[in-house]
Amino acid sequence: MTDSRLARQTAERLIGSRAQLLKFQCLLGFDGFVDEIYQVVEQRQSPTKYTPYSSLKNFGTKVTAAAGKSANFEIVEQTTKLGGNGPIMAFAMSTLGAPVHYVGMLGYPELHPIFTEFAKRTKVYSIAEPALTQAFEFADGKLMFGQHATVHEVSWETIKKRLGDTTFHKLWNQAHFVGMVNWTMLPHLSAIWKRLLSDYMPTKPTARKLMFFDLADPAKRLDADLHAALKIIGEFQQHNDIILGLNESESAHVAKVLRLKKTPSNPKGIASLAAAIREKLELHTVVIHPVQYAAGADATGEFFVSGTYTAKPKISTGAGDHFNAGFVIGRLLGLGMAHALQLAVATSGFYVRHAVSPNREQLVRFLQTL
Repeated sequence: MTDSRLARQTAERLIGSRAQLLKFQCLLGFDGFVDEIYQVVEQRQSPTKYTPYSSLKNFGTKVTAAAGKSANFEIVEQTTKLGGNGPIMAFAMSTLGAPVHYVGMLGYPELHPIFTEFAKRTKVYSIAEPALTQAFEFADGKLMFGQHATVHEVSWETIKKRLGDTTFHKLWNQAHFVGMVNWTMLPHLSAIWKRLLSDYMPTKPTARKLMFFDLADPAKRLDADLHAALKIIGEFQQHNDIILGLNESESAHVAKVLRLKKTPSNPKGIASLAAAIREKLELHTVVIHPVQYAAGADATGEFFVSGTYTAKPKISTGAGDHFNAGFVIGRLLGLGMAHALQLAVATSGFYVRHAVSPNREQLVRFLQTL
C-alpha cells in the first residue's frame, strides 16, 4: 500500500470518529512539568534581530572549544508551556476528542496557571507541584535541563493521601485506557505499578484495558532497575492489552538490557526489533518511532510507515508524546497497526510544524495532503 493511500484511508476513519471516541474514558499520569523553550544565539545583528544556532552539532563544537577557557551564550525564550510526557500526551488525546482524566504534578494545593487550559479540556487531579524543564532547541535535536525536586513526591502514599484511594480506585476501574509514562524521571513509579498489580487487578475476568507505557530516556537509570521495570510492565499483560512505546535510542537501550540480537537501523530492522522486544516481554504491542519513520509489532506482524519529517520544525519538545497520543487514538478506534502508525506520525508531524495539538478536522486535512 502506498503511503498516500494509507494516509487517505486513515483520514477517512478519523472523520466519523467523534461519537466512538467519546465512549472511551482515559486515565493518564503521573508527571507534570513547566517547559521553557529557548533558542541559543549564535550572532546578534541588532537589539531585535539575531541568528540562532541552527544545529546542536555546531553548538556542541562551540561548547567543546570552551574547555579550559570559558564561554558566554545568550538564550532567548520562545515560549513557556505545559510539559511532561503525561500532560502533553493527555492534552493531545483530549484535543482529538477522547475524554481524559489526568492525575499528576499540576500544582498543589493550587493548580499551576500553566495548566489552566489543560484543566478546561480534561478532568484533572493534582497531587504535587510541577517540575521545571528548560529546553534548548536546534534543528537537529534539543538539550533539556531539568529541576526535578518534586518528582519524589509522586508515590502511592501521595496519591492515596492527596487524591484518596476511593477516588483513584474508581478512576482506575472506570478507565478503558490507562497511560503511565515518564518512568525515568519518576523514581517511585515502579513501586506504584507494583501496588496497582497487587491492589487493583481484577480477581475474576473483566474487560481488558488498553494500557500504554513510556520509559522516557532510561539511559540515566540503572540497567537493573530498567530490567525490573520491564518485567513489571509485562505483568500487566495478564489482564490488559499493553503497548510499550519507545524512541530509537530507548529501543536500543531496552534491547541491550534484554540481551537481544542487534538489528539494522532501518525501517525493517527496527520493526524486527519491535517484534523481538514484544516477544521477549510477552506484550500485546511494541511501537518504536525514530525521527523519519515509525515501526511496530503486534500479533498480526511487523509494520513500518514513513514519517512526516520536516527539516525546520517549529517545535520539537513533545513530538514523541504527540506520536504516542495519535497511536493510542488509532488503537482505541480499532485501527490496525499500519493505520495507527500513520495516525501517530501525522499527529506528531502536524504538531512540530504548527506548535499546537491538532484537532480531528485539522488532522484529517493534514493526512489528506500526505
